[in-house]
Amino acid sequence: MSAPPETPTTHPVVTPTRVVVALCLFAPFVAMLWVGSYAEVEPTLAGLPFFYWYQMLWVPVSAGLTAIAYVLVRREQAARRAAAGQPAGGEER
Repeated sequence: MSAPPETPTTHPVVTPTRVVVALCLFAPFVAMLWVGSYAEVEPTLAGLPFFYWYQMLWVPVSAGLTAIAYVLVRREQAARRAAAGQPAGGEER
């Protein structure tokens, strides 16, 4: 009899990296949709009420968190490709 075909190693779907990525992408939504947490006038910053500068603060914070998520996903994809023996460059086909 021939040996059974080798099954490719499967990676877990939920990994710590993906949990961190999900938190990075989810945090801005929670922060902006929970209006009661920032619906205040005080404290002011350069004459702007808290309601406005809090929202403006989340623009660069969201961009930073999205960049972190992108880097983490790319790093995990590269590690999975390396573990599978695929070339490090290009997309999977």
